[in-house]
Amino acid sequence: MAESSHVLHEIHPVFNTDSRILILGSFPSVKSRESQFFYGHPRNRFWNLIATLTDEPLPVGTEEKKSLLLAHHIAVWDVIASCDIEGSSDSSIRNVVPNDLTEILQTASIRQIFTNGGTADRLYKKYCFPQTQQKAICLPSTSPANAAWSKERLLTKWNQICPYLE
Repeated sequence: MAESSHVLHEIHPVFNTDSRILILGSFPSVKSRESQFFYGHPRNRFWNLIATLTDEPLPVGTEEKKSLLLAHHIAVWDVIASCDIEGSSDSSIRNVVPNDLTEILQTASIRQIFTNGGTADRLYKKYCFPQTQQKAICLPSTSPANAAWSKERLLTKWNQICPYLE
């Protein structure tokens, strides 16, 4: 079993004044922390889903990923600013310090908040909802740990973001 350590979230949120939806994960995986950008694990389906839903080519590299998000009015960040975690295991998360979503919500015209997976949703409800008073829609996790969900099955749920992007 991996040893738990207190880890600080060091990836800046992606958003601008045109962002209409905010997608919140729980906390960056080890691979995301290494690459210094969201959804960095090669088997995470996030980028593939977003490219498919926006009818864009799969982005390569951080700048292409940021451009894809901003071109389609998507803001991305995580619920947690720091926590104790074992590797990338959401189930090991303890001693949560939540991110302050105020800057994003005051800068952008966020029409809907979505959470990427059950852990992000549970933590959003516990730590962020009391501040934001904005309900989030929970989408199934794009993590490779959520292997029960195929890309096709994920698309049937993740397509809920599309009406907010038009």
